[in-house]
Amino acid sequence: MAQAKGAVSNNRPGQPGQAARVPAGRAGILRGRDMLCFSHDWNGDPLSKTHLMRLLSRDNRILWVNSIGYRMPTASKADLGRAFKKLAAATNPMTEPEPNIFVLNPLAIPAYGNPSVRAFNRKFLCWQVKRAMSKLGFQHPINWVFNPAAGVIAGELNEASVIYYCVDEYTAFTGVASASLAAVEEQLLQRADLVIVSADRLYQSKAPLNPRTVLVQHGVDYTHFRKALNPATEMPAEIAKLPHPVIGFHGLIADWVDVELMAQVAEHFSKGSMVIVGKSTTDISALERLPNVHLLGRQPYASLPAFCKGFDVALNPFRINELTLNANPLKVREYLAAGLPVVSTAIPEVMKIDLCRIGSDRRSFIREIELALADPGPTPERSDAVRGESWEARLEEISGHLAALD
Repeated sequence: MAQAKGAVSNNRPGQPGQAARVPAGRAGILRGRDMLCFSHDWNGDPLSKTHLMRLLSRDNRILWVNSIGYRMPTASKADLGRAFKKLAAATNPMTEPEPNIFVLNPLAIPAYGNPSVRAFNRKFLCWQVKRAMSKLGFQHPINWVFNPAAGVIAGELNEASVIYYCVDEYTAFTGVASASLAAVEEQLLQRADLVIVSADRLYQSKAPLNPRTVLVQHGVDYTHFRKALNPATEMPAEIAKLPHPVIGFHGLIADWVDVELMAQVAEHFSKGSMVIVGKSTTDISALERLPNVHLLGRQPYASLPAFCKGFDVALNPFRINELTLNANPLKVREYLAAGLPVVSTAIPEVMKIDLCRIGSDRRSFIREIELALADPGPTPERSDAVRGESWEARLEEISGHLAALD
């Protein structure tokens, strides 16, 4: 793949609103290659990077580099526990959890505001990754950078190309040294051979720094979530006998989730049930006090379609802020693939899907749930509407953008 930063046509293939023009010679561009992936920890919940790398591992070898952190750690119990896990994982630096996916557990200091720490991280990370590449016999890999903190070493690993795949406005996360991370990300944006973003707002902010920026919407693990409509899929016992309506949510409950809104919904539908599947990293006491709220914690990914089968309506109750305005929530397409009616707050990328009910404030959010409950639970029609938005289709689109660089 060409590494030159040549002129790019004004008719950019990833410009919002344009269909991707896939060159005829794209078939082999993502086959038989060595690939790096700097991302979140492999054992975390499956995200866009997980789905894409699993698909790519069918025809390529992947060195997945676990999170090197972009948020400053605190003295909290959770952060201390995470630090100890990182240290323990580093004693077994590389594993192969799935065929052709090799996971590296690196050590790094997440303090990007300190120039001396950045310099140390650059050298130490390079050494760790190059050592793993040498053991695997990797040569001229494609470097998929999902974690902007890895910008400190992008381009220094003898890569054939560097792809920055940006799915969030990382500088808007709580606890991040925003200015320092922004500087690292800007360097990465300018260095990347291709920048892929998942939201129009991200396109608007990243494209001025790299003309080879394209918009690729998130996909969905369609076949998996379609199982909610399979008669053989059994509803989990925890929810099978709950009073209806069953109002559901799955995913991480973090500070971008409007917990107070969820509590108001539960109180309004007090004769029904609210089911929340996922771990929490924020205060959920407003939910814990309500008798009809069922906090089930993190559940295996394999079980999510079965939980969806028991939902009458699914929620995307995100707060409106800089982080969520740049977000493209995976859960929304997963709910739709499961055939569920979806009610969301006014998140731009959800509104663009045009298959969900949108609540502009708390009163209208509850009203939209009431309207959605006129046609509750999974239906084939809702699932069929996102059949063409699989991760396989998204990878085909990405292949076209990569082929266009040659």
